[in-house]
Amino acid sequence: MRALIVVFLAGIAGVFALANGHDLFFRLSYLLGLVVLFSWVWTRFSTARLGVDFYGSTAQATVGQRAWAQLAVRNGSKLPKLWLELHQRSDLPTPWIPHVFHLPPGGSRTWRIDFECERRGRFTIGPTEVRGGDPLGLFQKRSVLGETHSLLIYPATVQLTRFLLPPADLPGEGRRRRRTHFVTPNASGVREYVFPDSFNRIHWPSTARTGKLMVKEFELDPASETWVVLDLEGKVQVGEGLQGTEEYGVTIAASVVKHYLDANRPIGFMSYGRHPVIHRPERGGQQFVKVMESLAVARADGEVSLAELLAGELRRFGRFTTLLVITSSTSESWVHQIQHLIRRGARIAVVLLEPGTFGGVQDALLAVSALLATRVQTFLVKRGESIEQSLGTAQVVSESPDSVGNLGRG
Repeated sequence: MRALIVVFLAGIAGVFALANGHDLFFRLSYLLGLVVLFSWVWTRFSTARLGVDFYGSTAQATVGQRAWAQLAVRNGSKLPKLWLELHQRSDLPTPWIPHVFHLPPGGSRTWRIDFECERRGRFTIGPTEVRGGDPLGLFQKRSVLGETHSLLIYPATVQLTRFLLPPADLPGEGRRRRRTHFVTPNASGVREYVFPDSFNRIHWPSTARTGKLMVKEFELDPASETWVVLDLEGKVQVGEGLQGTEEYGVTIAASVVKHYLDANRPIGFMSYGRHPVIHRPERGGQQFVKVMESLAVARADGEVSLAELLAGELRRFGRFTTLLVITSSTSESWVHQIQHLIRRGARIAVVLLEPGTFGGVQDALLAVSALLATRVQTFLVKRGESIEQSLGTAQVVSESPDSVGNLGRG
């Protein structure tokens, strides 16, 4: 806009110069034209030969951790760069503050931002936008430099010291075995060392006998399958942000999965948000990464109800299966599906996020009563209460025939 005004004034001065032949108007017209040309050339080269380097403390983090990112802008030109403005594109909750700076020939500037990972999700940092212009502000040029970098923030987890699920009885345990890369009490044989086998697996008597490094192979005892099913149907969620049932459910799911994997026990995960996510029960760090990546980006925007999910995946849950269902739904339809699974031999536990404490109007009493009547171990979680304590105390029905129907704390 400013450039157009200067060009217009130069044109007016030229018209007056041609009209009366006065040198002053000719000089003014030439001066304004040179100013516009000089400003355009200045702006044209203001962001030329700039480079950007980005460094991040990590590509993965967990809610509650602190991270940092560092950005360096380099001037590869022999000319100074003046009046530059830096804008770092990012969708992180912590905003990047624009910076105005200058760069000498061959010089560089570095900025660093420290931030706390407040919200789970997949976030992007970059590319970098550098804006240059002339001293009079007639023109502006924007250059997009660098690449887009990703930061995945895992959900928060809590330590579950007293959390127990009903075990599924698996006959033949200790007889059927399968190979594993974990060190277990069950050594099945030896084989020749292959990098990167751990040195603590070396079997020294066999090594001495054969003259080659030999390592032990291990097997796992058969184990029942444990599944965590997270209800991500959108219309049953209550509350917003960190105080909503969505975030509570994700935190509980992540905590239970971590609890089992830390104990070297197989566990699977299932949810139906916008797209179905299914991770079969496995052990180890790779399973932890897969499940946590899914939970980091999980959103309660699904249209499939919990009852429909359980009915559709019925074939996966049978004898020797333990199922933990996490939901804020008070519908009795999914309770009927739970009862059907119990008749098939599955062991069930339910984490019920009481919607009334999250600002909802639904009453969970009927659902809780139906679950307890079926002897389903039920954990009640309320907003503001400790998740660790809530998952350490389950609502159960006494096994005594004289006290059926009475609530107990287990």
